[in-house]
Amino acid sequence: MTTPRTTSRLTTSRFRPAWWLPGPHLQTLWPSLMRRRPRLALTRRRIELADGDFIDLALGASSGPRVLVIHGLEGNLESHYAGSLMRALARGGFQPIFLFLRGCSEEPNRLDRAYHSGASADLAEVLEVLSRDPEGAPPAAIGFSLGANLLLKYLGETPAPRLQRAVAVSVPFVLRDAMLRLDLGGSRLYRRHLLGKLKASLRRKFAERPFPLDVDLDAIRDFNQFDDRITAPLNGFAGVFDYYTRASCRPFLAGIHTPTLILQAADDPFMFPTTIPWAHELGPGVTLELAAHGGHVGFVAGTWPWRPHYWLDTRVLEYLHTGA
Repeated sequence: MTTPRTTSRLTTSRFRPAWWLPGPHLQTLWPSLMRRRPRLALTRRRIELADGDFIDLALGASSGPRVLVIHGLEGNLESHYAGSLMRALARGGFQPIFLFLRGCSEEPNRLDRAYHSGASADLAEVLEVLSRDPEGAPPAAIGFSLGANLLLKYLGETPAPRLQRAVAVSVPFVLRDAMLRLDLGGSRLYRRHLLGKLKASLRRKFAERPFPLDVDLDAIRDFNQFDDRITAPLNGFAGVFDYYTRASCRPFLAGIHTPTLILQAADDPFMFPTTIPWAHELGPGVTLELAAHGGHVGFVAGTWPWRPHYWLDTRVLEYLHTGA
């Protein structure tokens, strides 16, 4: 990896969406429904956390500089972007490491608390443990959606981050905006899907131990209710407003000096156009590369439906190799 520039800027992306996937929803849904998931040879590793909980990792078999991959809300290795990027990184000369956020691997985490958009302390602890390996801490990390928010918050709040480079894809930036946007129009489809997965995960986790909150999960209909009644009390926030205010990454962007590429679509159905930061909000390490179209973790190009080109893999590897 070369040393990239460290002057903030807002640029226009070269991405051009496939003509057969017009609009943000088709861009968002196609890879989730149609993309093949590769089979990977991975080694599992568990990191014991200082609070008595754990975080699991999946390590690629390749060698080279290590790159940490952080998934989004209710994501895992089956997420459409995960396995394919892990394979692309390995073929590109890197050793990928997939980070399962707290409670997202096959085994429920031990504590009542779980992962959330602002849990940057978990990332900091994982990087600290990995830094003691003979290879040292991974020089780069890639975050998607919730994982991207968490990664940017870590970079902006940490005086000396252990990362040399980062990529953040489809960042929510302002969590309250994401909550409001998912209550509108076609985006309600994602709200319903994600809330269903969150509720199912909670039921699995507390199937054999008492649920610590007096909450009727079936009565929760939107993210404002879920984050106020579940996320906030389980993770030490005073309420949903406190959680959204403290966990959103947008206020932390100005403090990012680490070379960081943000890949964002203006039509992302998880946010409003006004959610995108202005150039003056970006720290000296940040390049915000904005595409007019691309949806949420979509960015599908290609001339024909039977030969789609998943542009994100190409762009991420280009940045890791060249710094531009």
